[in-house]
Amino acid sequence: MANQVLQGGEVIPDWRIAGDWIDICSCNVPCPCTFAQPPTGNVCDVVFGYKIRAGHFGETSMAGLNVVIIAGFTGSIWHGDKIDAGVFFDAAANPAQRRALELIFTGQAGGWMKQFIQPILGSLKGVEFANISVDINESLENWRVEIPQILQAEGEALTGPTADPTKRVQTINPPGSEVGPTTGAVTWGKSVEGRWQAFGFSQDIPPGQNSKHIPFEWSGPDT
Repeated sequence: MANQVLQGGEVIPDWRIAGDWIDICSCNVPCPCTFAQPPTGNVCDVVFGYKIRAGHFGETSMAGLNVVIIAGFTGSIWHGDKIDAGVFFDAAANPAQRRALELIFTGQAGGWMKQFIQPILGSLKGVEFANISVDINESLENWRVEIPQILQAEGEALTGPTADPTKRVQTINPPGSEVGPTTGAVTWGKSVEGRWQAFGFSQDIPPGQNSKHIPFEWSGPDT
């Protein structure tokens, strides 16, 4: 794969990251956005949490880093409507990792975020580095993202009176996957809590709203 060169001469090397994505949002369960439909009530307030389990950006390891995106939008992100968003990158990242995160998650390095974020971003409210924890139960029983004094959001696996408690409620081949085309399953959950205040966003999502988990794997630069 040929390296990509940005304006100014910065070279984008071969890269790949893989891990877990979770969200907690104001939509009802199941979130219509994942089915490429407008959100519940045509408005969505959401937090995305990313846990990078493996990967590299050129020679720079990316394993163990976390990212949070806080966003709000009206209408359908799959049909031309825009989002307002703010981004937290992992304060544990070294300078090379920080630059890699910025390039990947803004879409400048190619890959899925070039296709997803760049076309729908209406306003970037801010970018900060923070102490981020993204914890995901191995059996996908629950998941949580936290930034001390800024954000606390948690989801738990969806179940019900006719569900097999040993299995997860999942969707295969989602038409509106927020992590891009995937062979992985969307695991449906519901919010336990969802509180955040940053970049002009202030939310307190009640228990029982949408939450979900999707594995992701992205690579670049684009050919």
